[in-house]
Amino acid sequence: MFLLFPGILLSISPACRKTTGTHSQLLPTDSITAQKDVHTKYGIPYDSLNVLEETIRRNQNISDILRDNDVSFQTINALVEKAQQVINLRKIRRGNRYTLFFDKDSINNLQYLVYEHSSTEYFIFKVQAPVYVLKNEREITSVQKTATGIIQTSLWQTIIDQTINPLLVNELSDIFAWSIDFFGLQQGDFFKVIYEEQFVDSTSFGLGKIYTAYFNHAGEDFYAIPFIQDGSESFYDQNGNSLRKAFLKAPLRFSRISSRYSYSRMHPILKIRRPHLGVDYAAPVGTPVYAIGDGKIIKTGWNGEAGRMVKIKHNSVYTTAYLHLRRYGKGVKSGKYVKQGDIIGYVGSTGLSTGPHLDFRFYKNGHPIDPLKVKAPPVNPVKEENLAKFNKIKNVMITLINTVQ
Repeated sequence: MFLLFPGILLSISPACRKTTGTHSQLLPTDSITAQKDVHTKYGIPYDSLNVLEETIRRNQNISDILRDNDVSFQTINALVEKAQQVINLRKIRRGNRYTLFFDKDSINNLQYLVYEHSSTEYFIFKVQAPVYVLKNEREITSVQKTATGIIQTSLWQTIIDQTINPLLVNELSDIFAWSIDFFGLQQGDFFKVIYEEQFVDSTSFGLGKIYTAYFNHAGEDFYAIPFIQDGSESFYDQNGNSLRKAFLKAPLRFSRISSRYSYSRMHPILKIRRPHLGVDYAAPVGTPVYAIGDGKIIKTGWNGEAGRMVKIKHNSVYTTAYLHLRRYGKGVKSGKYVKQGDIIGYVGSTGLSTGPHLDFRFYKNGHPIDPLKVKAPPVNPVKEENLAKFNKIKNVMITLINTVQ
């Protein structure tokens, strides 16, 4: 069954749809074509061929593979010349798979080399005359799904226990990042979501559109209603307020709070009580650290006990600091502007630290405040002239998500 209303066409029954608009012809019509009852791989009938699968080694390239399989220099040069029209051979990726097709009569008589550049994109090198190189893409099929879960320990563990695609953890945390503190989820919190999962053949390729989502945290309802305004789609709550706020709830996606804001904390190294005017997030070394809001970097560098640090001025009122970093994000330096969600560094244990963690600090008018108690203002809500349309979509989405069991 499909629901149709302004701007939305949505199936609420299990459904599949193909998302690729075109599918290039695999092989020229004057070459090999698949026939009924003939086994094919990449569209190549291989019943009369020997097939060998390998992976790209370090510093190995297509020319190396062809040369190692007794292909003449003249043929290699011809293939490289043709390949330049469809692929940058300098970007062959170590660890990617390639497949060789040989005549059964002679292991040294290579017919085809197929290189897999990504999950969907692959290239066919026809070695025997007339030689050619073709680019092809597997078709991506989107399957509409629903998911629900009740939190016992964490969102991640709930998703894994439910055998749901773990990428949904990132999607939900991104949507509700400004409304829900995912480090403070409680047992019994629950979620529902209607979404698309993408498949290449029978293998999951990733997630597509999130139609709508719902989270109940600490007894409070949070709805995510998609709506297009000013040419951009974003998620709004049931009152038309944007779920995107001026500040993220936390600078890390997944971790745990190991130490809270306090004016009298026993320092784990110095063994004395002194103020700890930030929140410590324990996380593995190398975990990305995100800017919680737009702003200008006003300080980077070593800062004594704080180790490597980044400090961001968001406006005339708020400033944040990120301490004990292992290293900085790409291009991060004083004077640069960053956007909310940009990676500004990676978790480390520099300075006076007992182990890898992020010490996150929040300042209001130059004075430290508890980051966990900051209530960030929302960005632009649904405009008054768009409310009637938004309310129609909202009513349908809430009805849909409430039917998910």
